[in-house]
Amino acid sequence: MKVAVLGAAGGIGQALSLLLKTNLPAGSELSLYDVAPVVPGVAVDLSHIPTDVKVKGFGKDDLAAALTGCDIVLIPAGVPRKPGMDRSDLFNINAGIVKNLVEGIAENCPNACTCIITNPVNTTVAIAAETLKAKGVYDKNKLFGVTTLDVIRAETFVAELKDKDPANIHVPVIGGHSGTTILPLLSQVEGVEFSDEEISSLTHRIQNAGTEVVEAKAGGGSATLSMGQAAARFCLSLAKAMQGEDVIEYTYVQTDDSEDAAFFSHPVRLGKNGVEEILPYGELSAFEQKAKEDMLEGLRGDIKLGVDFVNG
Repeated sequence: MKVAVLGAAGGIGQALSLLLKTNLPAGSELSLYDVAPVVPGVAVDLSHIPTDVKVKGFGKDDLAAALTGCDIVLIPAGVPRKPGMDRSDLFNINAGIVKNLVEGIAENCPNACTCIITNPVNTTVAIAAETLKAKGVYDKNKLFGVTTLDVIRAETFVAELKDKDPANIHVPVIGGHSGTTILPLLSQVEGVEFSDEEISSLTHRIQNAGTEVVEAKAGGGSATLSMGQAAARFCLSLAKAMQGEDVIEYTYVQTDDSEDAAFFSHPVRLGKNGVEEILPYGELSAFEQKAKEDMLEGLRGDIKLGVDFVNG
């Protein structure tokens, strides 16, 4: 298994690379790319950790070498959110970064599974799809928006509220990956009952958890450690699935569902070729149904922004 992290010297990239170095299957290769000059040092630093995962660092002129032969590519590259910014403010900078990196994937490892972490994910995944289409190598089963952070936050917050072990809490989260497009299905959490007030406040907290971190870091960045953990979880699930295990994760994928949006987070059965099956997300409560209807126009607009960025 060869895995590349594009943007490996950043806050998310370093946390993610550390978790992959210590958890990828034995014999794997980890390819770290960044335009920042510290990336060779990050690779050397990680290479001192005693696991059977080879690590190599690649600087800004070596994208092709970093990507050649990759099975999975993770893209956390880009600028983080600062106080007062929402994810759409990041668009102007991060859109071009994602497009350039995905062009590199199209040219050097077109069959790799591509996992987009760079915000705004609702839009950058559409940019990646259109970029791959323009290069003639788009496979909708191999492109993912990583929304696992919404799931792990939801599980953490529910467990805290109900005094449970988060390892035993499962919260489905569908939709997109910003603000009200993040829709936790609290009605489907087994073994836990919520009041209407708890549902409203928990939903709001899960949707705004990213801002909670941005404000707490007081200008020092956005969620990097929890996002690194979430991205590692998704990558390791994908690696297991590609080796034949049966794995289900929630992720933002092309759905071809005219009722929702062109891209939408669903429970997805992962397999050797990426998406094996998009599973239904089940019945929604009246609160969830209204929340979904209210956010769809915004989500579709986010997606259109990405399509238009590539196609003019």
